[in-house]
Amino acid sequence: MKLALAGSALGALLLTSCAASPTPSSSEGVDGGIAVVSLAGDPGTLDPTVANTFGARIIFTSMCEKLYDADENLDLVPQLASELPVVSEDGLTVDIALREGILFNDGTPFNADAVKVSLDRHRTLDTSARKLELAAISDVAVVDDTHVQLTLSKPFSPLGAQLADRAGTIMSPTALEELGADFGTNPICVGPFTYEDQVSGAEMSFVKSEHYYDKDLVKLDGVTYQFVPDANIRVANLRAGDVNAAERVNASDVPQLQNEAPIEVLEAGTIAYQGLSIGLDPAKSSSPLASSPELRRAFEMAIDRKAINDVVYGGANVVDCLPLPTQSSFRPDNVECSTYDPEGARDIIEKSGETMPVPLEIMYPSRPDAQKTVEVIQQMANEAGFAVTLKPLEFLSALEAGRAGDFEAFLIGWSGRIDPDGNFNDLLTTGGGNNFSQLSDPKLDAVISDAAAAIDQDDRKELYGEALEMVDEIKPVVYLYHDTWFLGLNGIEGVEYSSDAISRFKTAYLTK
Repeated sequence: MKLALAGSALGALLLTSCAASPTPSSSEGVDGGIAVVSLAGDPGTLDPTVANTFGARIIFTSMCEKLYDADENLDLVPQLASELPVVSEDGLTVDIALREGILFNDGTPFNADAVKVSLDRHRTLDTSARKLELAAISDVAVVDDTHVQLTLSKPFSPLGAQLADRAGTIMSPTALEELGADFGTNPICVGPFTYEDQVSGAEMSFVKSEHYYDKDLVKLDGVTYQFVPDANIRVANLRAGDVNAAERVNASDVPQLQNEAPIEVLEAGTIAYQGLSIGLDPAKSSSPLASSPELRRAFEMAIDRKAINDVVYGGANVVDCLPLPTQSSFRPDNVECSTYDPEGARDIIEKSGETMPVPLEIMYPSRPDAQKTVEVIQQMANEAGFAVTLKPLEFLSALEAGRAGDFEAFLIGWSGRIDPDGNFNDLLTTGGGNNFSQLSDPKLDAVISDAAAAIDQDDRKELYGEALEMVDEIKPVVYLYHDTWFLGLNGIEGVEYSSDAISRFKTAYLTK
């Protein structure tokens, strides 16, 4: 990969939604009814402090609002806050004004005390997945019922974006006190729907909240999320009318579905990426790639990204070698990804002194699209001097093994964040909860930290360029593409869907 940084001034991250607008339906909308939504994976826990799956992010939009949110263009907008954060000139104090007259779904009041309780829990709970996201906050102070003031240990430009994700989710203090570590078994927040029950590993049900401040906009009686890893089954259920929405429809199914009234398909050119994390701990990986950046480079050269995209995804995704989405204004200019070069890969292996074929086991979530992807990679890499074997695991089991570093290579995606820090910090920094490769490089950590602390956008772009150069040298991840996802709809309208690929059902209504 070659990076050329431009010197022109650029503003903050601007991401344009690629969601297609639904075709107007001739059916009249109806109030009430339960929308059934088919998700690609089990979300795991519904505790916002601990949760770490994309499925949980989708579900939280129905039942746990945040201080901020992203609009259809992924620009920051207030949600439980009443206005955008006000940052002091030195970047060390952030004032947040809160909405008034809001109740949690258990009928208790939302106020500054509740915000402090949640933010402090996100920052300090031993099992929190939010610690790094809010590490810059040294204190949360209640000014009055409708204002909190955050004191930072250093300037932190991504703070607003973090508070527009799970780190900004505010939970009922009453429920937290009652449930403690078991909060995820009966989560109570502010949201259009409130948790009802679940069938473990199969589905979760939510009903309309009577306490929601915007409940007049909510037409559905509830939403039920079903977990169906196989996209073919999700599409079959959509066609049969058994579900109203199915996420991550196969690109190959889209042309036919678009001709099957009343089915509609929404498209999102997402900020997500898919990549192969390489285990860098020789104590946990027996593959020579763990200790050799050059062999990792050879492995990258053995992969034809375009062929994977064409064969598995019908060319729908955006082939790339960076964690930053192509819509990001922080992305370096004139990016040149490594080219498919199996002969060059073999030359590197021969010069390394390793005996061919070089062994490598790829762990992957047991979904059909992931299986097809690793099978294509296996064939390519084996032709270039590797001996790739495949290890499928159920999604949550794969995540557990991934976070423990118990793999040689792991096919795992990232749903993307609206600030570039969310695609670096925690994924590539020492001790990060999503740093599957177990990468630890103090110099890289420092550059990523400096980029987050920089206030000037040009300075941030330059620093992220430096970080990308360092990541390219180390090769902890072989980035493959940015996802284009499709959401199938049947008998439902008013669903919001944009470049974060999170379907929102607050304003949705059934048409039959």
